[in-house]
Amino acid sequence: PLNSNWGSPTDPSDVDDFLRAVGINFPAAWCAAFVFWCFQEAAKNMGVPNPVPKTGGVLAMYSAAKDKRVPMPQVGDLFVMDFGGGKGHIGIIVKIVGLTLHTIEGNSNNDGSREGHTVVRHTRQIAQCKGFLRF
Repeated sequence: PLNSNWGSPTDPSDVDDFLRAVGINFPAAWCAAFVFWCFQEAAKNMGVPNPVPKTGGVLAMYSAAKDKRVPMPQVGDLFVMDFGGGKGHIGIIVKIVGLTLHTIEGNSNNDGSREGHTVVRHTRQIAQCKGFLRF
C-alpha cells in the first residue's frame, strides 16, 4: 500500500518479496532490494550465482562492490546516488543518451523520489550519481 514500504500477499512480485530476497522481513526502503531481486531472478533463469551483494542498503551495496565500480556507465549498469546521512538510491540503467541515463528504479514515484511506492522509469543525469556498478 502507498507509503508503507511493504506489499500485498496476492502480488507475486511485490515489495515484501524484494525485501525478503535480501533478508529483510519488515517494511523498509527497498530500491537496493529491488535491484538485488532483479539480478536474482535473472541469475536463476541463467543458472548462475547472483553477483550483486545481498543487502538492502544502497551505500552498503556500493561499498561491498568496490571491484565492480566503473567511471562511466553502460546499459545494464547500476547507478548509485548518495544523499548523505547514509541515505542513497540505486537503479538499473536501460539507455544512455548523452549525459542522461534512462533507468528502471524501485521505491520511487513519478516525481523521482527515493522514497516512493512503485517501480518506475526515470531519467537521471550522470552528474547526479555517486558512481556506477557493473556486474
